[in-house]
Formats: sequence, C-alpha cells, structure tokens
Amino acid sequence: MQKVLTAAQMREVDRLTTERYGIPSILLMENAAHAVARVITEKLGGSVKGKSILILCGKGNNGGDGAAVGWKLAIADAAVEILLFGKAADTKGDARINFDAAERSVDFLREINSQEEFDAWLAKSFQDWDVVVDAVFGTGLNRPLDSWLGNVIREINFHNEANRPAGRLAISVDIPSGLNSDLSEPIGEAFQADITVAFSAPKPANVLAPASSYGGELIVAEIGSPSEFVEQFESQMYLADCDDAYNWLFETPFLHDSYKNKRGHALIAAGSEDYSGAAVLAGNAAMRSGVGLVTLACPAGAKAEIASRLLPEVILSTIESEEFGGHLEKADAIAVGCGLDANDEEIEKIVRKIVATRTKPVIVDAGALSVLAPNSDNANWPPAYAGGSDLILTPHEGEFLRLLGTDDTDAVKDRVAAVRDFATKNDVILVLKGERVLIGHPDGRVVVNPTGNSGLGKAGNGDTLTGILAGFVAQAGTMGIDIFETVVAAVYVAGMAGDAAEKKYGKRVMTASDVRECLAEVFDELSSR
Repeated sequence: MQKVLTAAQMREVDRLTTERYGIPSILLMENAAHAVARVITEKLGGSVKGKSILILCGKGNNGGDGAAVGWKLAIADAAVEILLFGKAADTKGDARINFDAAERSVDFLREINSQEEFDAWLAKSFQDWDVVVDAVFGTGLNRPLDSWLGNVIREINFHNEANRPAGRLAISVDIPSGLNSDLSEPIGEAFQADITVAFSAPKPANVLAPASSYGGELIVAEIGSPSEFVEQFESQMYLADCDDAYNWLFETPFLHDSYKNKRGHALIAAGSEDYSGAAVLAGNAAMRSGVGLVTLACPAGAKAEIASRLLPEVILSTIESEEFGGHLEKADAIAVGCGLDANDEEIEKIVRKIVATRTKPVIVDAGALSVLAPNSDNANWPPAYAGGSDLILTPHEGEFLRLLGTDDTDAVKDRVAAVRDFATKNDVILVLKGERVLIGHPDGRVVVNPTGNSGLGKAGNGDTLTGILAGFVAQAGTMGIDIFETVVAAVYVAGMAGDAAEKKYGKRVMTASDVRECLAEVFDELSSR
C-alpha cells in the first residue's frame, strides 16, 4: 500500500529532502522529468526518435518539470513543441533554468497569453502529435482555471479524444491540470489524461473518484525523496497496489503437501427461489479463488435450481439441514447474504445468529446487510466484534445509507470520512463498493482500490466479489495471514479480473461469470512478476 499525501505534506517532503539530505531542488525537478520521459519512451515502444510531442507548460514548478521533459526528449531525437502559458521572463528558479535549457534544444517554444493567441497557433499547427504532455498546473492549484485557459484545456481534450484511435497519448505531470490535488471532486475544467506520473506519493485527487477519472493510469515515480519522509506524515489514506496482491499470493503458495484441508474451507449462505443466480456466482467464484473447500448452503426451495448451474466441486447443502450447524463450526470463513430473502423471518434469525455468535471471520453482503440495517423494529446492531473474529461488510452506496439509517446522500458525500467513521465506530472492516472501492479498517485506515472499471457495475459482480473474498479470507484463516491485508488483496484481484474481462470482451458485453473466469489470467500475471 502506498500512503496518500496532501499537497502541503508533499511540499514538506521536498523541503526536508533538500534541507536534511542536501539534494538540490533542481535535481528533484530533473529526476521528475526523467521519470516522465522514461514513461513516454516506454509507452512509445522504447524510442521517441522522430515522434511528435507537444508539451503544455505553466510558469511554475510543474511547468519547469514539463520544460525539462521537453529538452530530455529533444536530446533523444523527438520533435518537441512547447507551449508556455505565460511569459518565460516571469518564470523563476529551477523552472527558469529548465525553460532556458528547453529554448536551446526543442524545436519550438511559444508563449501563449490569451485565447486568441492559442486559436491562432492551433489553426496553423498540424495537430499530429503522438503525445501531449500536460504540465500547466501542479499540486498548488486551489481555484478553477481562468476562463480562457479552461477553454484551451477543453479544446485540447477534444483534439486528444479525436486522436486516441490513432494512438495519441495524453500524459499529466503529477496531477491533471485543473484539479485541486486535495479534493475528490473536480473544481472546474481539467485536463483528461491517459496516464498521470505522480512523484514520491499519490495525492487524494490522483486516487479518489470522480477526480481520479481525469488521471487515467497512475504511475508513482520515486524522484529521490527518502521514503522515511513520506512515512512520517500522519495520513490514514492509502492506495492499494500490485504488491499487495502479489505478496498475498506469495504468502499462500501451493506447496508439495498442499491439500484441501490446508487451504481453508469457505461457507457461503446464499440464494433464494428468486435469486438462485447470486448463490451460484458467489459459490463458483469462491471455488476459483484457490481455497481448498467451498460449501454453499441455500434455502431448500432453491436447491434444485442452484445445483444445475453450480460447479461440481462446490458442496451443496441447505440452510434448513441438520448439517448446517456443522458447516458453521468447520468453516474458516463464512459469507452470508448473496440472494437471500431479507424479508424472510427465519433467514433474518439465521443471519443474526451467524453474526452474533461467530468464531471465524464473517462477510456480510446484499440481503444480509438489510437484516443488519437499523429500523424502527431493530434499534440495536448485533455485536460488532464477537468471538475474536472479523466482521466484513460489503455494501454498495444504497446499502451503506441504509446501514447509516438515512436516505440523505450527503451523508456519504465524503466517502472516505464516512467509511472511516463507520468502520471505527462499529469495529468492522467496511468494503464500500462503487467507483474506486474503499476499504475501511477499525483503526481508521482507509485503502483506495484502483483496479476495476464501470463494466463491473452490472448485476452479479457483487456476488462474485463476495465469493472471492470468502475464498481469500478462508485461506488467510488457515495460514495466519492478516485479514485486513487479505481483504485489500481480494478486492484488488477482483478488480484486476474485471479489467481483464474488459480487455477481452468489452464493458458492454462482459458479465460477472467472465470476471470469475479471468481470475486464472490474473493469478498467472501476478505469479510471473
């Protein structure tokens, strides 16, 4: 996980790097530019020779980064054109040094100080750039762009979108220009990037939706600031990364003596006559997670329908059977809720008993969340922490509002604060689904998951996620792995599977079953790192 820092904290990291380690700020700027140039070179296949690159620069340090990117790429034989929104004479310090260097090396550097000047330049340009680099404003912006500059950014976005089919890349330096780096909501017109190269640590707008949607793929580059400076700041927001999933897989290997009882037993209580598919999706996804055993317990009336579609490796039982109590005792993790009828009094009793008497981690989703939501007949929550075992809740926004006892969406306007508050007050792990899944820990940490796409917003993907979570948590229980880290890894992997399904089928066509089947590709990719 990577710690997320505010703009002020990041400035302090830079200051401490210079003061305590004697690393000049100009060197940090050059390292930042080198990181961006390296990403551009890699994305263009290993060489920028003969490539046409437009760099948009402001007068400040972000613009200085852009100018340094420009002269570095020009030295590598790229055709580089720089637009400076302002006057070179007004630039200062490190930025001025790099603009002077750029003026000596790039093909073209023009100052733009009005909409009219930009329009005149655009009308004469070929507009055939392979890459457009955004280095106009960095993390210091705290107000909307001036109207004319906002119009310029809008027009650049339009041209970039029109040329993406031809392979054009739009890359932002540290943060897309137009965003306030500390806010999750856009404050006005902003540059739309395919890739953002952030320095030392991600900032809130890099990772929190909807602002994060402007940044595209996020690459966090080290530029020379010691990690101890990043770690010393009190931030309880983190970004999940590939290492979280890789490390979890490394800790749960298949050894020569691995067999089903060593890899965990996941029990899933799910399904109803109307929603048999939810149980099937959860059970089948759990079976693909690497867990040793999966038992699906459903209402008797749904058993025949579920049996016809369930993987043969999944044990099928009923909630009403005498064996159900034994399954509860033997399971290493229990998931309850997918497709269950929340209006059935017997189901409600079972859900409450599972939560209140648990001795193993319990994942609560869908219909079971409705049972736990406060209402006039139920003013008290079940025990939030019983038997020394974690309680993991996985609501979408509507379910979360019901858990909060309100229908006022302002209650979750600040999603991070709402997740943190709920997780700490109720001593639970909270997985809030939606664009950029948030994972809250009872100690106040909130992890932002960057994987996944809007194709996962279709029916059944929540059930698939629950199954993956159940399988991962059951394995963690038998191997002594931290449950919160396990939840973070499971959510990350589920999102990766969604991204793999998007590439293979497209958002319009992909289904929850496709996501499950793409787990094989994800595990293979992670294992080969």
